[in-house]
Amino acid sequence: MTTTPTPTPPEETTVTDEHGPLTGPLHDGRYAVTAIAPFGVAIQAPEPGAHVRDLAVDPLRALVREHGVLLLRGFDTFGTPEELSAYCERWGEPSVWPFGTVLELVEKERPEDHIFDSSYMPMHWDGMYREQIPEFQIFQCVHAPGAGNGGETTFSDTAAVLRNTDPAIVEQWSRVTGTYQRKMEFYDSVTVSPLVTTHPHSGTPVIRYNEPTATDDAGFVNHPDLRFTGLPEEDIAEAHRTLRAALYDPAHLYAHSWHTGDLVVTDNYSLLHGRNAFTSGAPRHLRRVQVLGTPALDNPGLVR
Repeated sequence: MTTTPTPTPPEETTVTDEHGPLTGPLHDGRYAVTAIAPFGVAIQAPEPGAHVRDLAVDPLRALVREHGVLLLRGFDTFGTPEELSAYCERWGEPSVWPFGTVLELVEKERPEDHIFDSSYMPMHWDGMYREQIPEFQIFQCVHAPGAGNGGETTFSDTAAVLRNTDPAIVEQWSRVTGTYQRKMEFYDSVTVSPLVTTHPHSGTPVIRYNEPTATDDAGFVNHPDLRFTGLPEEDIAEAHRTLRAALYDPAHLYAHSWHTGDLVVTDNYSLLHGRNAFTSGAPRHLRRVQVLGTPALDNPGLVR
């Protein structure tokens, strides 16, 4: 049976760069901004009782746009979904779903979709099947899955992938277009996107890709229907192989090991993300809010 490769998570401990502790636009000297390998930044609570609301959002937003991932660890966060949603409004307009603004990411006993299963989740970008694509994802870890249980959320820096890959290979990727169709409880949509496109704000080349799942993986709930065109079939297969290798290269992949209370904010315009499988029954519980950009980005690839 063919299986989708599961990356080995890079060490998630925050580190400093060659110049010492990373500094950012946070003017209160209590808050040290440190780099995460291989990309992203973290801020540790300076003392017990510090709350994420104590941090001004504008400099945090700038950090996410520059570094892709922001981890706030050790802070007091939010006791209810409503409190989380109200905080996220400081970042911009939350994306509204049929269930509201907060998605409870927790395993269900009989899931109808892999979102609510304990399986791996392939790389993708949020909002690909909706009318507007969010700029930010804000995750709150209500309860971590526990040591050794997996469940890391994986992020790939696609701008770095394109910078670091042989231009001839990037040229091959640039000729491929993906047609993605997915039906689940919240939508039944088709979107079409080239693999290589540009960041809507900076114009930096980025990758938009929904990683195919193994069609014979009977344990994966609700396979999407994916089709890729632009190259001969054998070259499409090679494009998938080289793209997966680059996305999961430790130089480009950050796998976040969750601690209860973590708040993670990410740049959905430049990153792809997925999930490592976790032990079924482990107490993994995340809450996620998607925040639209200003102005909101209409989905350029949505067909229906």
